[in-house]
Formats: sequence, structure tokens, C-alpha cells
Amino acid sequence: MNARSLPVGASLDSPDPVLERVPAKDPHNSSQGEEGKFLAHQPILLDKLSNSFRREVVNRSVSMKAANRNDEDLENGMSEKDTEKSVRSNKAVTVHNKALLSGVAYCISSCSMILVNKYVLSSYDFNGGISLMLYQNFVSVVVVSSLRLFGIISTEPLTWRLVRVWLPINVIFVGMLITSMFSLKYINVAMVTVLKNVTNVITAAGEMYLFNTTHDSRVWTALFLMIISAITGGITDLSFHAIGYTWQIINCFLTASYSLTLRRVMDTAKQVTKSGNLDEFSMVLLNNTLSMPLGILLILLFNEVDYLSRTPLLHLPTFWLVTTFSGFLGLAISFTSMWFLHQTSATTYSLVGSLNKIPLSLAGIFLFHVSTSPENSASIFFGLLAGVFFARAKMQDKSQTRS
Repeated sequence: MNARSLPVGASLDSPDPVLERVPAKDPHNSSQGEEGKFLAHQPILLDKLSNSFRREVVNRSVSMKAANRNDEDLENGMSEKDTEKSVRSNKAVTVHNKALLSGVAYCISSCSMILVNKYVLSSYDFNGGISLMLYQNFVSVVVVSSLRLFGIISTEPLTWRLVRVWLPINVIFVGMLITSMFSLKYINVAMVTVLKNVTNVITAAGEMYLFNTTHDSRVWTALFLMIISAITGGITDLSFHAIGYTWQIINCFLTASYSLTLRRVMDTAKQVTKSGNLDEFSMVLLNNTLSMPLGILLILLFNEVDYLSRTPLLHLPTFWLVTTFSGFLGLAISFTSMWFLHQTSATTYSLVGSLNKIPLSLAGIFLFHVSTSPENSASIFFGLLAGVFFARAKMQDKSQTRS
């Protein structure tokens, strides 16, 4: 039985109640004969009507599905484009945020390290600069070793071949840290930052002599301005201390020597490591571990053991808290500088480092109540601007060399 009409909710294969109610044929009734003939042909007509109706319903269903599919494709296409734009925008924002965050972390850690060291050496009047350096390096070794133990970072194993290659530069590294401690005890933070610019002058001269590196006139102009600012700053410094300035000049030569020889030693050290590489974490662990026996030797030579046995500062919990915090800051400088370099470039890193000296100098003057004159303040500001000018000149010099 075929359907003649479809009620609401009925399917194409459901029985038709109208056809089921058709009366049966009676041969004895002539009046019903013609009606029977008519009814006999009626199923054929119903079949034709049903088939045509079925095709129409199916065609409409197919066309509606196709239309819906097109609409879905259009919506999906727009959705994919919007999603792609959103992902790109989120990535750009994420990269920008990471660069900004790493830069802020680097600036805070580097400024805080110098200020905390100045606080320990001057405000506490602590005369054990070598012992402070040794304790800070010990904190760094403990933290890095713990991170390696828990599998957070990986470092190169300390082999005798690697120690033998790295030991000479480690001596310079220890001398650089100790002279920085000694000078910071006697000189205010602002003048230390200005005098550190002399390191750039020594480094530039060393690059010319050792590596035949040439610099353009803008670099040499910036270096000349640094020398002038250092001289005028020292002359106008109301708290001038000859011992502090002597230690700072020695520190400039040691820092320049460290930067000039580090690249060569790193290239040699990579050849004796198992992986053929030497990352920042391995360098931190290597430098600080090797500095321990040398620091102990210097403590004995400078007779700091006698001072440590007599000072009441070692019985103050706050003193230990501050010195431990300084050790974490020393390690934070290494980590944040590596993070900042990874997120930006060496050029941006250098420029930010120069700009970072400005708030550091201001913080040092106000926090430690440094008495200064207008002439000295102008010399300090002039030296800081010379440092920024030097960073920009080096950037342009490198870009011209590459092109």
C-alpha cells in the first residue's frame, strides 16, 4: 500500500488509512462495477502522485541540506579567519608581554643587587667584602645544583679538563667581584655607575689591539665624553675617597679583561665539554664553584677570619636575611639577563643596560642620602647620557659593519 497523502508526523512508508478503508469489489452489483473499475485504476494514479511527491520532498530536502552546508561553510570560514586573527593577535601580545616582563625583571634584579650590596657594606658597616662575595657565590651554587638535581635545568659536568681551561678566567672573575665590593664600600652608587663607563674605553682599546676592531667616530666621541664625565665627576665628588677610586679603576681593568677573554675561553671550553656547548647555567655553576676555594684563600690572606670572629653582625638574623637575599639577586641577574636576551636582542639588551643606570644612580643618591653638588650632579647626568650615546653608537656601528 502506497501513501496518497502525508499527515503531519507521518513517514513515507507508513500505511495510508484512506486506502485501507476502500470497500471491496462486488461482481453482482453493476452499479458498483464502474465504480470498481474506477477504484481499480485509482492505485495506479496514486502511485504516480506518490512517486512525484516523494521526489519533490527528497529534492527539497537535498537542496535544503546543501544550502545549510553552504551556510555552515561560510560561517566556518569566517570563524577560522577570526580565530586565526585572534591567535596571531594573542601571540603578538604574548611576545610583547614576555619581552617587557623579562626587561623589567632584568632591570630590577641588576639595580637591586648593587643597592643591596651597598646597604650591606655601608649601612651595616660590614668590612668582609670577600666573605660576602664567597657567601653569595655559595648561595648560587646551592640553588643551581638544586635545580639540576630536580631536573629543571641541565648543566655540563665539571671535568678536570674543563676546570683547567676555565681557571684563568675565573681568577679574573673573582678579582672583578672583590674589587667591586671594595669600591662600593667607599664610593656612592651614582659615581660607581659613572666610573664603570671607563670599562668601555679600556674594552674598545683592547678590541683594537687584540682583534684589530675598528670603531667609527661616534663611538670614539661617546668614549671621550665618558672619560670627561668620569674626571669631572671625581673632581666634584664631595665624598671622594682615594682608596675607593683606586679599587674602582682596578675593577674597570679586570672587567674589561674578563669581557675580552671570555669569548676565547668559551670557544676553547666548548671543545672539552661532552655536549660541545656551554650555556649560561653551566657558566654560572662553573664560575661560582671554582670561586669557592679561591675565595677561602683570599679570606685567609686578607685576615677576614679575625674580623668575622669579632663582628656582632653574624648574630643578627636580619643581616643573614639581607646577605642571603643578595645571593639570590646575584643569581637572578644571570637568569634574567639570559631571559631578556632570549626575548629581545643584544642591541636592546645593551641599550636597556645603559638606560638602567639612570634610575640606579637616582636611587643610590636618595636612598643613602648622598650629599652632592650641582656640579657633581651635572657630571653624573652627563656621564649617564654618554653611556646611552655609546650604546646607540655601537648599535649603528654594528649595523653598518653587517651591511
